[in-house]
Amino acid sequence: MVVGSGGAGKSTFARALHDFTGLPLIHLDREHWQPGWVEPPRDEWRRTVEGLARRDRWIIDGNYGGTLEIRVARADTIVFFDFPRWLCLWGVVKRRVMRGARPDMAEGCPERLDLAFLRWVWGYRRSARPRVLKAIGNAPAATTIITLRSRRDVRSRLKDLRSVEPGA
Repeated sequence: MVVGSGGAGKSTFARALHDFTGLPLIHLDREHWQPGWVEPPRDEWRRTVEGLARRDRWIIDGNYGGTLEIRVARADTIVFFDFPRWLCLWGVVKRRVMRGARPDMAEGCPERLDLAFLRWVWGYRRSARPRVLKAIGNAPAATTIITLRSRRDVRSRLKDLRSVEPGA
């Protein structure tokens, strides 16, 4: 499970994990949004995430606090991107300017750089982070928890993975 603020690089990291492990990759943004940024009803979304998390093997990338406990209960490893907000804002702006369309986004949902999203990223540490930390704290005892606090941490973790044989 990969979780953290928007703009932190969760999806890029999740794709690198997928490429290395071959595990099925699920981007929650792609699963959640319908064309035109239409959200599913809350109970329908919860059932969708329950179904995704019941699969035997996966990498799930995304936040969606209302379903966090479902994924935490099923994950054997949680990677938490705990980045400073300025770095996440820079990531959002850079993503929008450099890439345009996100490969992990649902069809018909072009990248948005609106004030509401920027506020969410800016306020993540104060609003969403405490809920994420609480959920992670309730993870089963056998769950591996990895906290990444910088781009250097991410590069180091990926380098460590690449130095090990897949499946080892």
